[in-house]
Amino acid sequence: MKTSINYSLCALAVSSLLGGGVAIAQENEASVERIEVTGSRIKRNDLEGAAPIDVISRDEIAKSGFANLQQLLERTPVAGTGTFSTRGNNQDSTANGGAAISLRGFGSDATLVLINGRRVAVSAFAENVANSFVDINSIPVAAIERVEILKDGASAVYGSDAVAGVVNIIMRKDFEGTEISVSHGGTTGPSYDETSASLVWGGQGENSSVTLIMDYFKNTAITGAEMGRNGTANQAPYGGEDYRSSMGFPGSFYVNGVATVDPSCPADRVSGPICVFDYGPYGFASSPAERLGAMLQGSQDFSNDIQGYIELAVQHNRSKAMGAPTPLNAEAGLTVPASHPNNPFGVDVGINRYRMVDAGARQWSIESDTLRMVMGLRGTFNNWDWDISAQKARSESMQTGDKSQGWIRTDFLQEQINLGNYNPFGGTYNSPEVIDAITTSLVRRGESHLTSYNASITGEAFSLGEQMVSMAAGIEYREEDAFDQPDDQFQRSLIFGTESVSAQAARDQYAAYLEFLVPITDTLELTLAGRYDHYSDFGSTTNPQAAIQWRPLDNFTLRASYGQGFRAPSLAQIGLGPSQESLFFTDTYRCPTPDASNPGCATTDYTIVFVGGEGLQPEESETFNIGAVWQVTEQFDITADIWSITQDNKIDKNDYQNVYNAECNNQNSTVCIRLPVQPGENLGHLARLYNTYVNISSQEATGLDLSTSYRLTMQDMGQVRFSLDWSYINKFKKNGIDYAGEYNYPKHRWLASADWNLGDWGITSSLSYIGQFEDYAPPSQVESTKTRSVSAQMLLDIQGRYNVSDNMQLVLGMNNALDENPPFVIGDGDSDLYGYASKVHNPRGQYIYGKVTYRF
Repeated sequence: MKTSINYSLCALAVSSLLGGGVAIAQENEASVERIEVTGSRIKRNDLEGAAPIDVISRDEIAKSGFANLQQLLERTPVAGTGTFSTRGNNQDSTANGGAAISLRGFGSDATLVLINGRRVAVSAFAENVANSFVDINSIPVAAIERVEILKDGASAVYGSDAVAGVVNIIMRKDFEGTEISVSHGGTTGPSYDETSASLVWGGQGENSSVTLIMDYFKNTAITGAEMGRNGTANQAPYGGEDYRSSMGFPGSFYVNGVATVDPSCPADRVSGPICVFDYGPYGFASSPAERLGAMLQGSQDFSNDIQGYIELAVQHNRSKAMGAPTPLNAEAGLTVPASHPNNPFGVDVGINRYRMVDAGARQWSIESDTLRMVMGLRGTFNNWDWDISAQKARSESMQTGDKSQGWIRTDFLQEQINLGNYNPFGGTYNSPEVIDAITTSLVRRGESHLTSYNASITGEAFSLGEQMVSMAAGIEYREEDAFDQPDDQFQRSLIFGTESVSAQAARDQYAAYLEFLVPITDTLELTLAGRYDHYSDFGSTTNPQAAIQWRPLDNFTLRASYGQGFRAPSLAQIGLGPSQESLFFTDTYRCPTPDASNPGCATTDYTIVFVGGEGLQPEESETFNIGAVWQVTEQFDITADIWSITQDNKIDKNDYQNVYNAECNNQNSTVCIRLPVQPGENLGHLARLYNTYVNISSQEATGLDLSTSYRLTMQDMGQVRFSLDWSYINKFKKNGIDYAGEYNYPKHRWLASADWNLGDWGITSSLSYIGQFEDYAPPSQVESTKTRSVSAQMLLDIQGRYNVSDNMQLVLGMNNALDENPPFVIGDGDSDLYGYASKVHNPRGQYIYGKVTYRF
């Protein structure tokens, strides 16, 4: 699917691109084309720079069979932990409906995503409470010309926060004619299907050009109930753990201060004083989604030296998230009077752990709208290319839950209990009228805005001996703001068991950069760059970058680069208000030894409350890359790069375990809040744990990337191109602990493909490999404990194509053609509860699709 740098960039020369990440300009008809390659702002006469780049062309995107960008990028070997998607979204996620890419496993906030070489507004909803990211679901696949992945830090060129690399998405333009595509596919296992359609229209005049692209995508849901063994929280029958919830239906009650299970609890679900509940079937393994987008790009020549251009993109996305019915524990403070007509105990009782199954699963409906407009002028003056542009961008999201979607207000519930209308005993399904009286509607709103102005020049600056030194310089100004406002019913603690986020912040920033390309000899060149950034809230920083390229032979090149980075805390981090998430763990202070009679022994979801990001400091980073490109023959090339990234002062959640250990053995702690002590207990029920974001961690990773391609011509049998892209992580340290080969960090990832063409026929097959890794171990035991090994996985994709005519193409393909299941894992007891590693493996199964494309 992906190409080596040599072969891929050759394809770029045939494009007549006017802007963005790769721009081609002609000084006159006889001149050599000069291009701007991602990773540098300087236009060059050749196609290969010193930076390691992977290019996924539009043809390769089509041959992958994926209809959305998230599916495509998560297969790339350079992607790592931190890449997330709507797969597995549930009502507890803080970024439902969104998707992001994380290069090298450093997180989505360390990966800079650009469109046509420019920044875009971040998602209105942060992921994992306070990690800002660019939602790649807002980028329609039909509008993409290619994706360029710079696997090296580029802080001096694109921004000081390009820590782990850059994903530059180049959009289609200068199209002439009309192209219509329609595709549909589905799985052979769980009932799931995708439908997509696109329209591309373009026209070109003597001095003008316009391209319009419309894209539609829709997929259905896969629920946990359809996933078999991967849809239950009780993995004990398969060799895992029983993660069923202690909030059950029937429930558990405090009777005269003693935790007592409901007498109606089935015997196979009784665990001491609780009745366990399997929440697995209620979630989405894949969330339903529907997306509609349009993009317009146009240009107009005002003279031989000046051209105006515009980019306008709009996107509307809809999705849903679902989770198990509302869980209630003693913190809710609900009581059932002795006078209640259904009370079997004859005394006032308190609700200990109970699940509102009769109200149904909790569901969110999510809608997001993005708008992006760029206007600018570019041209030439005395052999210098210049570009001036302005951009406005916005991301707006709304998350709603209505009364039919399972949202319970505890004050309404207590009122109906007091009236004797709601029966919490015996696993009773109460009447619709009573359910309507205790449910509510919720609204969460978020927005982010970006306003930016950019000006740049590039050209030959001066001579150095017989060589010309090229230069690029630019200035940038950017204003950003974001807010995330939960429903006030969360703030008043009337809604239980669901995460909520509150954040609001704004900043402005200006920057200047300078880059020189110094050809020391005909075979040796040096690139030097520097960038100055000033943040309104975090002061100033200057970051250098240097790269060298030496071509000792015509077919062999050595390259090396070094750069520094600086990432200010995100708006969501500095503007974080009271926000909640749920984590599964055991309250070991109440249960120091296993004791089935103690409900505190149960592993259950506890509420973590995050407050403020005061005192956060910026992150700093260093990147190194040493590599070689060997064009063995015209048909065979090899590229290899050794890379290293170090990130200090990494902003992350303070490890809840550290806070728990320090505070939760104290009944009167103001950080670890406990309910009053019950008879016979030393500590009360754990209600909530207060936490915050801190500059707590460092990350350091090293590895090797290898890519190669070979073209074989077989006379009358057509041509086959073989390619391999392999990424190996040698080390991935967090806070001194090496996670390479540990949970969610496989050392090996590779993607191999073979593409055969003969006349109007074509077949592409690819193998996607994710290496083995250790099953989960607590961070304190990662290096000292040997857990079971999670098996490697290899997926086969096959696609066949036939050109019916010059205007029509038919495609039939299969992803995961052998219907491989994800390897079994015991899991971490929090995000992975269903027997597979959701951040690494896709449980969708075999997917068969067809596509028709017509051009006229």
